[in-house]
Amino acid sequence: MSDFDLLASSLRADATDLRAFVEALATKLEGAFGERTHVERSGFLGPKRVRRIAVRLGDDEFSLRHEDEHVDCGRRTVVRGIALKNEELPLDAWIEELSRGLVDAASETERGRAALQRMLES
Repeated sequence: MSDFDLLASSLRADATDLRAFVEALATKLEGAFGERTHVERSGFLGPKRVRRIAVRLGDDEFSLRHEDEHVDCGRRTVVRGIALKNEELPLDAWIEELSRGLVDAASETERGRAALQRMLES
């Protein structure tokens, strides 16, 4: 099984409980690809909840917004500071595209490969 298949299936398996999925995904991405990941959290009293995750991979930025039991997922292509394309994606397609982007980014450097390995192990 390829790294892409392993990562995509791992992320999909976590998606059965939406709140837990978003929290786990944020933790995995921050731990493995922290320099490419931005996570926004909200909450004044009690635990802070993930509201938005953004991952920058090359010209693409993958974003997920979480509110209550609903997520909005998308991919935006930005070249030289200009957004050329915005598209909304269903969660399964977003997971697949994000996984593909992470595997491609990881293949560029040894550090990236190590980051992908950490994500697969978590």
